[in-house]
Amino acid sequence: MAHKQRGVTLVELMIAVGIVGILAAIAYPNYRNQVLRSTRTEARAGLEQRALQLEKCFTRYMSYTVADCAAGQGAADALTSGGHYRVSISGVTDTTFTLTAAAQGGQVADSGCTSITINDRGQRGPATCW
Repeated sequence: MAHKQRGVTLVELMIAVGIVGILAAIAYPNYRNQVLRSTRTEARAGLEQRALQLEKCFTRYMSYTVADCAAGQGAADALTSGGHYRVSISGVTDTTFTLTAAAQGGQVADSGCTSITINDRGQRGPATCW
């Protein structure tokens, strides 16, 4: 009488584990890059929010440097909501400003987009990060 085997052999199991390993090796870096790219939205939102505050001050006082305008002072230097970027102001004069979002923590791995900027004329850089 013939005896039929039941179950999975060790070779079959090793082949399945190898296939899963190869798929994971391909998928994880793509997943990580997508997470880094999606977190850039936090920087863009933080920059645009601070720029809007500065524009409101300019509309009201005709200057970005007025003492009553908290957006032009230290309030503009803060972490974004998720803490992945620090938004700071530089080059601020009565009529100009530049805001920069610098990557913090794990977001520094987002090569090419560790520093994202916007200025008073709405110019954004680097273009690939927007």
